[in-house]
Amino acid sequence: MKTLIRITLFGMMLAGCGPLSLYYQPGVSVTRQQNDTTRCEVQALEEVPVNTQIRQGPPVYYPGNRYCNRGQCWRGNSYWAPGPVYSVDANKPLRSKVLDLCMANKGYQLVSIPACSQSVTSQIPPGRTTTLPQLSGNSCFIRNEDQTYQIVTPQIASTGG
Repeated sequence: MKTLIRITLFGMMLAGCGPLSLYYQPGVSVTRQQNDTTRCEVQALEEVPVNTQIRQGPPVYYPGNRYCNRGQCWRGNSYWAPGPVYSVDANKPLRSKVLDLCMANKGYQLVSIPACSQSVTSQIPPGRTTTLPQLSGNSCFIRNEDQTYQIVTPQIASTGG
């Protein structure tokens, strides 16, 4: 049980460190972007409903234990175990395409914004993005404790002459 808790906590920490993926349109309010995303998710779900399929992985072979006595060795009973049973939503890839198309029709494109480095984060006053800014090659995001985010574009010092 403790191992499961540790793995879950580690996964949550990594989720906070990864890039921010969202549908983006500069100048749009975050509230409108979230509303448009929700509407398109609902539309995609209506057009391409969940199709849960139960599947089973291949069987697994377990050779018997090896036993040795005075140079003579043999194997105990070997056996096959059934493969793991799992479920998949067979319509998920198509629903994702419908969602992307709906958002593209509203003027959004899917972007992935990297997390800001600690040096950038320490220089930026706390805040949250309310209107999606214009992005550049060095734009990054800071995730707030309440799971909102702040998108920033740090200035890169130039070495001019």
